[in-house]
Amino acid sequence: MKYPKSINKGDCIATTAPSAGIAKPIDQQRLDNAKNNFEKRGYKYIETANVRTDYNGKSSTGKERAEQLIEVWKNPEVGAIISAAGGDFLNEMIDELDFEEIKKLPPKWFQGYSNNTELTMILNTICDIACIYGPTVKDFGMRKWHKVLENSIEIMSGKEITQESFEKHETADWSDRTDPYEEYNLTNKTEWKNLNDEKEIHFIGRSIGGCFDEVINLIGTKYDHVKEYIEKYKEDGIIWFLEIFEKSTPQLYLNLWQMKNAGYFEHCKGIIFGRSLMLREDDELTFPQAVKDAIGNLNIPVIYDADIGHVSPQMPIVSGTILEIKSKNGKGSIKNYF
Repeated sequence: MKYPKSINKGDCIATTAPSAGIAKPIDQQRLDNAKNNFEKRGYKYIETANVRTDYNGKSSTGKERAEQLIEVWKNPEVGAIISAAGGDFLNEMIDELDFEEIKKLPPKWFQGYSNNTELTMILNTICDIACIYGPTVKDFGMRKWHKVLENSIEIMSGKEITQESFEKHETADWSDRTDPYEEYNLTNKTEWKNLNDEKEIHFIGRSIGGCFDEVINLIGTKYDHVKEYIEKYKEDGIIWFLEIFEKSTPQLYLNLWQMKNAGYFEHCKGIIFGRSLMLREDDELTFPQAVKDAIGNLNIPVIYDADIGHVSPQMPIVSGTILEIKSKNGKGSIKNYF
């Protein structure tokens, strides 16, 4: 696995928009404050031309998005790239990227979540480059940075850190922001859960994953190199980290069945699910039961409701590296090793 060079004060952090852009005035104010926050911490900051545009959920054409990603990747001053937003149409950009070219370039930190999963998984499995599944750039515009944002910069700085579960998290309901510098509204008690009520779960392995809705999109396409990745790192063992944007529990069951029969859970040491944003329990099927019905026969330890994904705060997860994950008494931790 290729790890990007550590970023240092004076290096440049770039934002580009591989999927949706940032068009709402209040979000652009937040973006302005993200720039201020980076600069206060000693970093330079630049944006590509598509960051503040959006039409039908797309920042620009797929070709333009690919060109602007490569533009900042090739910029020698840029040490890290943070995605502007998630969205629905990152696949259009993937079709325009030359991954053989990316393999030849010095690796750079890329961070994003949700729709960005399609890019982070390909960077892991095709380019063998570690990246970060974590907050997009707007979160960095909050008035006072939450610990997860500080953790993100520490990871980009080359540090092996242990992230502890948080006491509280936001509600799963999204609401329109009225304060452009708003911090997380932490109202709900956080409790990591072990699927089979194990007293403690502890596993170590090579990580891969992201937004479950997006992982499924790549199965069977020409960009699906997951089995090769698993075979390459089977001696490490594989850890899947997954989180749901929007699904029903029958869909969850079917998608896990699909992954199982695609060979995705070979050599799997453990699975950790983040909190689901929108999960509909159809047919009286609960999340735990859907997981047990789909993959219970594999005897893989499973943690769920962890601090990963769309319901903030979300830990920045290094995808492609070795992770050590623990869960006990409703608390948990994730440590990354380089």
